[in-house]
Amino acid sequence: MEEELFEITATSVTVEVTDAYTGNVYRRELPIDYYENANFLKLSGENMDGSVSQLVFLTPRGIQRTKDLIGKGADSDPCGGHSH
Repeated sequence: MEEELFEITATSVTVEVTDAYTGNVYRRELPIDYYENANFLKLSGENMDGSVSQLVFLTPRGIQRTKDLIGKGADSDPCGGHSH
């Protein structure tokens, strides 16, 4: 039986690109911290001056939850348990 997965973490990522002109494929392992859950994906590493830099990408679920938190979401009960 497969374990339910709630988050993914890693201390490095592998980037694979295909050069637009030659078609050659290149792979690089980079020292970037990776964190992913159902709401977002976060990449963290050092920038040129050695300070921490982060990129955060929201998932569709994360976008909806953010909208709900700031009052911009739909006026509906998605789970059916909060209506009167």
